[in-house]
Amino acid sequence: MRELTPLYRRLLGDDFDRLPPEIRAMHGATDRLAAAGRGSVERGRNPLARLVAGLFGLPPAARDVPVRVTFTVAEGVEIWERDFDGARFRSRQEIGRGRLAGLLVQRFGPFAFGLAVPAGPAGLSLEIRGMEFLGLPLPRALAPRVAAGERVVDGRFTFDVRMALPLVGLLVHYRGWLTPQDI
Repeated sequence: MRELTPLYRRLLGDDFDRLPPEIRAMHGATDRLAAAGRGSVERGRNPLARLVAGLFGLPPAARDVPVRVTFTVAEGVEIWERDFDGARFRSRQEIGRGRLAGLLVQRFGPFAFGLAVPAGPAGLSLEIRGMEFLGLPLPRALAPRVAAGERVVDGRFTFDVRMALPLVGLLVHYRGWLTPQDI
């Protein structure tokens, strides 16, 4: 049976209704949603940062390029496919269970990141609370430092995601804006 309540509404409960309508619209998919806009990407210069970013398929550095994100929902899980001017990467998002219960879990291959999602009238943020590799917990000391948020600026949904690793530095910082599109 298909889940008809959007993932973020299930996760956030009443806080979902406090979000600006542009952010609610971006997280309202029950089947499939596409969004397009513009974005920029900064990549870390450290060779190890470049290697790790490449392993995760993170986009290369770029300024003011077209961005498209497709959200596909299947059995309560959202597949996010991001395309920065032809550089594509994807992740799966779902509500956590077990050690990551009550958190938004974002999966990149064998890695799972448990994220708290504080939300309110100004938008939402993503804060790492746990990390697993192949289902095994990893120490927080190894977790990336993430500053991620969604806001509304000039009536448009905006995103800003910065990821860095301890002792390695910046992996990627991508930001931009999106508007929902017909599929």
